[in-house]
Amino acid sequence: MIVAKGEKVWVLRLLDGERLPEALAELGLLSAGVIAGIGMLRKLRMGYWNGKEYMEERVEEPVELLSLQGNLAEEGGRPFAHLHLVVGKEGGEALGGHLLSAVVHINAEILVLPLSGIKLIRKAEPSGLKILHLEEG
Repeated sequence: MIVAKGEKVWVLRLLDGERLPEALAELGLLSAGVIAGIGMLRKLRMGYWNGKEYMEERVEEPVELLSLQGNLAEEGGRPFAHLHLVVGKEGGEALGGHLLSAVVHINAEILVLPLSGIKLIRKAEPSGLKILHLEEG
């Protein structure tokens, strides 16, 4: 991963074979917005929350990463990445959902906005979802 840290935004270039969401968690940020992402992915696992569990969909072949967004929060003292994405398949079909895992195919370009003065914390709820809790300071 190549990282350029600007005054307000970090620009990331993930290389072929790197894994999402693990690569974002490795940044060590406990409070950040993932505001944009484009590129290509393969071995994609997406989820759709049906109210009880994630229904998983797999796409093995390379797809275009059309949109990636979400946040990095703290869960148990460690970074936790909660990401949603839209991908495009050959022929123009678009798919979207909660990112469970993926491998970068050739390249991915991602913008991350580190947050100061706001603490993002993930806590498991009775539903099974890890809900975002906010704190100032």
